[in-house]
Amino acid sequence: MPRSSHASLWNALSAKSDLSDRFVIGAKSRVALGQMMAGSAIDGRGEDLRGRSVLVMTRDQFTAALVLLELDGIARRLILYPPDLPLEYLPFVIKSASVDAIVSDRTDFGPNISGVRYIMPCGHTIMSQSCDRSAQYRTEWILLTSGTLGLPKVVVHTLSSLTAAIERPGAPAGKVVWSTFYDIRRYGGLQIFLRAILTGTSLVLSDAKESIADFLARAGSDGVSHISGTPSHWRRALMSPSVHRIAPENIRLSGEIADQGILNQLRSVYPQSKIVHAFASTEAGVAFEVSDGLAGFPASAIEHTPNVEMKVADGTLRIRSAGTASGYRGDEAPMLKAADGFVDTGDMVEPRGDRYYFVGRRDGLINVGGRKVHPEEVEAVINRHPEVHMSLVRAKKNPVVGAIVVADVVLRTASQADGRDARAVQSDILLFCRQTLSSHKVPAAINFVPALAVAESGKMMRGHA
Repeated sequence: MPRSSHASLWNALSAKSDLSDRFVIGAKSRVALGQMMAGSAIDGRGEDLRGRSVLVMTRDQFTAALVLLELDGIARRLILYPPDLPLEYLPFVIKSASVDAIVSDRTDFGPNISGVRYIMPCGHTIMSQSCDRSAQYRTEWILLTSGTLGLPKVVVHTLSSLTAAIERPGAPAGKVVWSTFYDIRRYGGLQIFLRAILTGTSLVLSDAKESIADFLARAGSDGVSHISGTPSHWRRALMSPSVHRIAPENIRLSGEIADQGILNQLRSVYPQSKIVHAFASTEAGVAFEVSDGLAGFPASAIEHTPNVEMKVADGTLRIRSAGTASGYRGDEAPMLKAADGFVDTGDMVEPRGDRYYFVGRRDGLINVGGRKVHPEEVEAVINRHPEVHMSLVRAKKNPVVGAIVVADVVLRTASQADGRDARAVQSDILLFCRQTLSSHKVPAAINFVPALAVAESGKMMRGHA
């Protein structure tokens, strides 16, 4: 393929006038973006990877960030292997994405990489090297997300589709420092990584080995002004003693339903912050943002969101835009888009007045004697109770109706989970639910728990009992 001037992350960096005070910051390392102009995280061996399908598989996201900056426009394809994806899926990913090179700081692949020609080490420091960074390819970006039967879905994007919702010009970069609870190898985190690079701002990355408290303290000391995460990320942050170590100008939520409870909690703790919740998914891209402090979104957004087409069909939100993925890769990969180009997100919405509300995932329904219950709808009610910090609603098998609804609840004050106070709070939560929900949606049991499990994706781990 003849060399051309395709856009790349490197092109974006090169266009910035001063990068000496813009950093990518990890828990143990930091690199000035200006250092990337005269160095390499892969020992200057980028030419060996030119035109290849490269799997990026690193222990931490800081190292992954350096590699992605270096290889976009050089590699034909970049595949981001998330840290929580088991090694047993490597052969499937290698075959599906036609991987012929791996860049990694790991050596524990075992027999899972048969047929891969190049195994290239990388590191979290920049070595002084003269490198040819000219972009030759519109690199294909591959994200891996959960799929049926345990195998991940192999989602195909380009830099153009990934950045369709990012405004490039003229932000006051000197005042903005981005951070995210997400890992950048997931769609939500990658959005923030790309936003920081394209707008020339510093980026503070979290680390899986540090506590929420330590991350918040570090984010505060590095002057984070804009920070994103799932509602579950934020609920955990609000329980931390370090919650006031940050004073963000902008708070962003995505990845899960932002119910009124979490929006109210954030407004109470950060009254000066702009609080935005966005709808986005790995396949559909970023659709819209809501900044009015209310759950759901205005019905007008369906027809009046710039550059995004939306519709509701069979109760689910459908999206068509320049930010949607082009499809899935792999043998017997499902179709991503309908014949009209719309992506069915699987997220169910319900109109109420002049607003739509997310009620849950189509594939997450609980069947209570033939009547359907969305766990997220019940959680949204429970989470509005003044004594509740967060909740997880799940199905429990029942011989009569097939399943009943139960709720695991984390209270704001731990002492209330014991003795007489617990019984009173439990009764009050159930009364609160009965006043709002149909009888089959009211939990049959409320269990007080000290914490709820959150996956590395930032979403609550849902299961059945």
